[in-house]
Amino acid sequence: MGTKDTVQVKEQIRQMEPITIKIDGSYFKATGTEPFWGLKIYDDKIELQTMEDTIVTPPSKAIKAQDANIKMFRIKTEANQLDIIISNKGCANAMSGEVFPYTVTVSYKNTDGDETHVLEGCGSYITDYRLHDIWVLEEMQGAPVSKEDFNGNDVPNMEININNNKFSGFSGCNRMNGSVFYEKDVLRFTQVASTRMACSNMEMETEFLKALQRSTKHKVENNRLYLSNGSKENLLVFKKID
Repeated sequence: MGTKDTVQVKEQIRQMEPITIKIDGSYFKATGTEPFWGLKIYDDKIELQTMEDTIVTPPSKAIKAQDANIKMFRIKTEANQLDIIISNKGCANAMSGEVFPYTVTVSYKNTDGDETHVLEGCGSYITDYRLHDIWVLEEMQGAPVSKEDFNGNDVPNMEININNNKFSGFSGCNRMNGSVFYEKDVLRFTQVASTRMACSNMEMETEFLKALQRSTKHKVENNRLYLSNGSKENLLVFKKID
């Protein structure tokens, strides 16, 4: 990237919207009203807070539906039995009207009791806060990239904003933008749209956009974002701009 472009990118970083999501280690949160309740799912525990009590259980492996994005957690301890159903179906908070991407149903009871309590509410996954940055493409399909690969233009780069799960940037010839779909162990770039400028060689841009949309997994380490689709090889490697 040229000096002028680097200055512009750094200015973008300074102007990025600050992260508003509170980080407490949980990867999924849900709330409900009438009665008020809250649910947090961590790697090492599940915590349900009601008006009367707080129930903490060990984690459970999700049972996934085959034909829909629905997950169920079923936990039974000496003290409690807890069932959680998370459906990828839009949900509006009954009091605030805020819309969430997931509908959540929680059923729980004392192990030695007969009364089952059913709670309904809305939830969302907590997007990995480390994604909230500006990233510049460094490798594609295991090979380093340079401006020469993209007709002398800047190499692809993107800004990811986890406050609204959106991304925008440059794909090698055109501007691009889209949405970030995030669940535990899943990261996808969806609803990708771009301008329609024509460059002399569009093959590298086309390959980049295909790889971006094929990615389903991510890893962040050493100031780099590694995107893959579950295979051993990385589809794309980005470097964070300081």
